[in-house]
Order: sequence, then structure tokens, then C-alpha cells
Amino acid sequence: MEAYINMVLLTLLAIVTLTIVRQRNLFSVVVLFGVYSFLMASVMIVLDAVDVALTEAAVGAGISTVVLIGTLHITGSEEMRPSRLALLPIVTAAATGAILIWGTYDLPEFGKADVPINTHVAPFYLEQSIPLMGVPNVVTTILANFRSFDTLGETTVIFTAGLGIMLLLRHKSRKESSKILKKDVVFRVIIKLIIPFIMLFAFYVHFHGDYSPGGGFQAGVMLAGAVILYSIIFGAHEAQRVVPQSVAAFMIPLGVLIYAATGAISFIYGQNYMDYTALASYPKDAHHLGIILIELGVLITVASTMLSIFYAFVERRH
Repeated sequence: MEAYINMVLLTLLAIVTLTIVRQRNLFSVVVLFGVYSFLMASVMIVLDAVDVALTEAAVGAGISTVVLIGTLHITGSEEMRPSRLALLPIVTAAATGAILIWGTYDLPEFGKADVPINTHVAPFYLEQSIPLMGVPNVVTTILANFRSFDTLGETTVIFTAGLGIMLLLRHKSRKESSKILKKDVVFRVIIKLIIPFIMLFAFYVHFHGDYSPGGGFQAGVMLAGAVILYSIIFGAHEAQRVVPQSVAAFMIPLGVLIYAATGAISFIYGQNYMDYTALASYPKDAHHLGIILIELGVLITVASTMLSIFYAFVERRH
């Protein structure tokens, strides 16, 4: 049954991809990209990569769609038709695809147990995650413990990207409020009922990320999505009364500092950087506390970055 589900999902992905290539209306392309991300998230669920699926659904089908629509608000929604056939890009894309397909023939069989990736560090992670760290979610253990330096770097990249986009799009704020559906009573009532549950689920994903799929990245995107949804219905001005743009910009580096400071505490007690055992008397309790703190830093940086990018697009003049 799983094989048939994969076949259906991959077929739908191919159909959506070909449809995107043929589209000239960029709004349709954005919607189809959201569909593509949703299908890809479904593929990840079938492959038991629930953490990746949650991220893909929140970022690919969620925040990215909003940002792309904001881009269309600035640039226009219709792609200009080329005056002649773009032969060079077609040949380049076809050649690249052929090379990639040819390269897959040297890859081991999918799911094979004796390949290097399944005989090197993966068994150690799977076998020692709970005994050493006391964290049931192996993905969280790897990202927040074994690979905590990588995750700090990724959080810094998010901070840098958000800062760059804000500098590119910054301008004097518009006084008028951006209102899209503010007069629709049905939407206003529904959104007021839904947003608290979205935020509650975001905090659950964060604080329960060491036991189940989730973490600060997914939770941060969900929190930002709740504020963005509020802005779409009630207007950007009303949303900025709840979370001002200056506060969101201030919180972008704050999350990185919380992450880095959590690791620096170890230095005070003579431990290695990112050694969470200095945070509590019992090692397993220390690991849980360390994960919550650094994931909180990730949540703050991700949520504020996404929100700041949205504010920059909303406030941008034509």
C-alpha cells in the first residue's frame, strides 16, 4: 500500500511541476507551488520524516506562499512572453536533469541497510540517543545536541537573511492600514476563534519537540503565521499594534543571542561549549533544559524574521 501511495504522490508532483512550467500567470504559479509543497510534505510523512513534513508544510505551503504573493503585489502577476524560443535554458535544464539522473545509478538501493549512511553514525544516534541524552525524539537530539553547532549556524543564517531582506525593502512606513478582508464579518469571527488554537499548537510543538516531531523552527513559523493571518484579515496596522515592527526587528538577533548564551553558560562551569550538563544537577534534566532554551532562541529568531519580512513586503510601495 505504501508503494502505491508513493506512486500517486510522485505522479501528482510531476503533474504539478509540468503545470507550473506551462503557466504564465504568476499567481497561479504561487498557488501551484503551495500545492507542490503540500504534496512534498505528504511524501515526507509516508517516509516517516514527520519533522521534515511539518517544516515543509509550515514554510513551503504557508509562509513562502504569503511572501510570494507579497512579491507579486510589488512586481505584477503576469509573466512577459518571450519574443523567441529560449533554446539555451531548455538545453541547459535538460542536460542538468540528464546528468542528475545518470548520477543516481551509482547510488545504493533505496532503503538498503548496509550502505555507509546506515552503518556509520546513524546506528550510534539511534542506539545512544535515549541512554545518553534522555530525549525520545532522535531528530531533536541530533539537531540540538550532537549537531548543536550546525543548528546555531542555521539560526544565524536565518537572522542574516532576514536582516538582508529588511535592508533591501526598507522605506518610510505607510500611514494607511493594509486591509484585505477586514469588512468580512465571517472571516473576522473565524480568525478570532482559530488564532488562539494556532498559537497554542505552536507552543506545544516547541515545548514537546523533544518528545514528538517539532521544535523551535516549526513553532516559530506557526507563531509568525498566526500574526500574518491576523494582519491579512484585520490589516497590517492592527497587527503592528499587537507586534510592532520595531519589536520584531529587535527580536531577530535576540534569539541568536539566547542560543549562543545557552552554550556559553558551560564556560562558566568549565565545560565545553554547548555542553548542557552544566545547566542542571542531573545530566538528562540538563539536556532537556538546554534543548528547550536553544529551541526558544530558534523560535524567537524564526518567528521575528518571518514577521519582519512580511511587514517589509506589506509596507512596500509600488
